[in-house]
Amino acid sequence: MNYFLHISYDGNRYSGWQFQPNVSSVQGTIEDTLKEIFKKRIPLGGCGRTDAGVHASQYMARVNLPVFDFDLKFRLNKRLPDDINIYDVLEMDEKRRARFDASFRTYDYFIHLKKDPFLKRYSSYYELENLDFEAMKKAATLFTKYNDFKSVCLQPLLYNHTRCNVTHAKLFVDEKGERLRFTITGNRFLRGMVRLCVYFLLEVGERRMTVEEFEHRLKNRIDGIRKSAFPNGLFLSKVEYPYLKLENQSALFRLLKIGLEE
Repeated sequence: MNYFLHISYDGNRYSGWQFQPNVSSVQGTIEDTLKEIFKKRIPLGGCGRTDAGVHASQYMARVNLPVFDFDLKFRLNKRLPDDINIYDVLEMDEKRRARFDASFRTYDYFIHLKKDPFLKRYSSYYELENLDFEAMKKAATLFTKYNDFKSVCLQPLLYNHTRCNVTHAKLFVDEKGERLRFTITGNRFLRGMVRLCVYFLLEVGERRMTVEEFEHRLKNRIDGIRKSAFPNGLFLSKVEYPYLKLENQSALFRLLKIGLEE
């Protein structure tokens, strides 16, 4: 039977979602746990990739399971490490797919400008002063103006095309100017896209690039920059389907957003 697993995970000690030989991954860890329970290897189909060190406060994975008569969510959570959680085990129609059916995904990136040992795992620390927040906010809105994101893709040659439909992009700054949150929603994302978007926003904030210069790069699909913002501030925070919309249940994610919302 076909199921979706509604998952969250702390990515700090994983090489990313996707299984890779000889390294720890979220997919591999859950598949190992399913094998303990069902006594056979059962593959997962994730809704997308996340890089090493990146978190997901909402993630969906498809899995085809044999018939069972026990509380699978309970058994999974009991065996999984504390940095991976299963919120729901949802029975789905056989044709449903976690990756290809997803209509929109949202990523959130958190930054703090004042050193804080309690934020370091889930927000990226940048020792920067006098950032031009207004210019950064203007630059953030440009992502909804264009639909080709070659200039913010680390490996554009991997794709047949680099077009994405970004429906929402905004930068929030707290009252003290010490914490930032960049949020972006789109129908698809390219390799390294969100972290490269943040890199350019910081370039604008540091006045190394004007908003107009950044728009020129974006509009004319100028690539070649292979730098990224740090991974630990990035969350995959929402995955939406035409037939399924679940709330983000992460208490940590809600706490991080305080002071950084409309």
